Amino acid sequence: MSSSAALPPPVNVAPLIRFGRWSLLTAGILYGAYHHNRLSKKEAINRKIEAEKKVIRDAQQAIEKKKRYEEEIRALEELSRPSKNVAA
Repeated sequence: MSSSAALPPPVNVAPLIRFGRWSLLTAGILYGAYHHNRLSKKEAINRKIEAEKKVIRDAQQAIEKKKRYEEEIRALEELSRPSKNVAA
């Protein structure tokens, strides 16, 4: 592009159109902020509920883990006992 090719002068936009554009832009920003705030509150509630569920789930998993550990110890004890039916 050469500098000799000049662009046409900018077109004046009607005040009503300019007002409409700025109004819609402002309305969109305000709606976005409102929507974000509403979703943030919902997500905070969901995080709180999930944290409560996690405590319960972790406690249940700890009980199940302890139970499996005890069963494994019992199974190992049974395997480590000498057999009574051994023919010598």
